[in-house]
Amino acid sequence: MKPADQLSLFIRQGLQAGHSPETLRSALEDAGWTGAEVDTALAGWSDSGLGVPVPRPRASVPVREAVVHALLFLALVAVTWHLTSLGFRLIEIWVPDDTAGHRAGWAGSSMRWSMATLIVLAPLFLWLHLHAERAATGTDGLRRAPMRARIGALGLFLAALVLLGDAVAVVYAALSGDLTGQFLAKATLVAVVALLVLSYFRRFLDTG
Repeated sequence: MKPADQLSLFIRQGLQAGHSPETLRSALEDAGWTGAEVDTALAGWSDSGLGVPVPRPRASVPVREAVVHALLFLALVAVTWHLTSLGFRLIEIWVPDDTAGHRAGWAGSSMRWSMATLIVLAPLFLWLHLHAERAATGTDGLRRAPMRARIGALGLFLAALVLLGDAVAVVYAALSGDLTGQFLAKATLVAVVALLVLSYFRRFLDTG
């Protein structure tokens, strides 16, 4: 039996025996359980005065919704990657850099690949987003789901890493004298996309 299950069973039996949550907390902490572990276990039960402990809803998510959120994350990664790549190619056209080599053939192929990916995955991402939001709005349990929170935290972490890396690249280019207009435009695009991703995934941590 997992430690969390042991705690849950002990608290249920303790509440059934008429012990108060404070008494159970003291006994568990004296036995070596941490305050966070005890708080989590006690939060799973309600002593409503009925003579039996009432279970509170636990954060959970159906397998189908876990798959939807995983696909949503991957689709967003692909969309942002190819959107940024397409933006880079357009910046190279609109803000030419004489110090960069000529890569017209490769750039054209890259743009076509990015556009094809966006045409397919952007509608898929939009559909997955609407589906996930409808499910989360209509089901409090899904909004509390660990899968949703984990994906939100991962998205925030990766977006923050991109922002930090972008800032480091700009400072390095400035120090080395390579801070061209094209480079600055690309860095700005990366920062804007990363900030949009940060804003998007913040919603995933809202359990209200």
